[in-house]
Amino acid sequence: MEPVLNVDLHCHSQVSDGMLPPAELAARARRNGVDVLALTDHDEVGGLHEAAAASRELGMRFVPGVEISVTWAGETVHIVGLRVDPDDAALIEGLRDTRSGRERRAREMAAQLAAVGIPDAFDGALVHVGNPQLISRTHFARFLVERGVCKDVGEVFQNYLVEGKPGYVPMRWATLSDAVGWIRGAGGVAAIAHPGRYPYTPLQFHALYDEFLQLGGRGIEVVTGSHTPDQYREYAEVATRYGFLASRGSDFHGPEESRVDLGCLPSLPAYLTPIWHDWF
Repeated sequence: MEPVLNVDLHCHSQVSDGMLPPAELAARARRNGVDVLALTDHDEVGGLHEAAAASRELGMRFVPGVEISVTWAGETVHIVGLRVDPDDAALIEGLRDTRSGRERRAREMAAQLAAVGIPDAFDGALVHVGNPQLISRTHFARFLVERGVCKDVGEVFQNYLVEGKPGYVPMRWATLSDAVGWIRGAGGVAAIAHPGRYPYTPLQFHALYDEFLQLGGRGIEVVTGSHTPDQYREYAEVATRYGFLASRGSDFHGPEESRVDLGCLPSLPAYLTPIWHDWF
């Protein structure tokens, strides 16, 4: 019987909203016993070559990935692309277009925070990110913790930066068709990230899954740092019902703020077909 691989197909580096450079992320994953790692930065593939080189040196298999922000039925959905070509021109251009609205949104978020007595939020958030095109709510959350407004990132997202609270500015991202098309065009396989985070009705979820499959999407995250154990079981059942390949990923961002460290999730249920079943 072959040993079970420790596969982590969802994490973030400093290239998007993670805390570690790509090479350090790979080293941490290897120390934690990861056999197969995918780096899936938000709307950016700039860290993939560094992470791939570091993984090779560590004797760890590397899967080039990306997490694309999509607007669907008025909400933001994340689509993970795995085994993509990081040099694919259409993917790079599509991600550049997707990122282009981030700085404008960030300045509006900062203005809202200033209006409730929290000045300098844009510059404060920039301290945590090198490229204004990649600025996100996570960077503002770290600023609010650093400023002492909230004790941790979880408290930030209870009181700020979410709908109905100061600092919330909606964003129009790529379409589902765009995201799946870019991933497939770059030779990759598309999976719906952490479905348990989306506030859809059962009918809306059915429509999302159906459209995703019709567009050529293949997978869904079942065991992820963004899910509870009950949701592992719920989305295992969804994977079975819709014929999705099942994915596993920590959604690791940094040592101090992630629910689950790299490689530290339970295994996928044995009756599911892993998304990596025919990769090696």
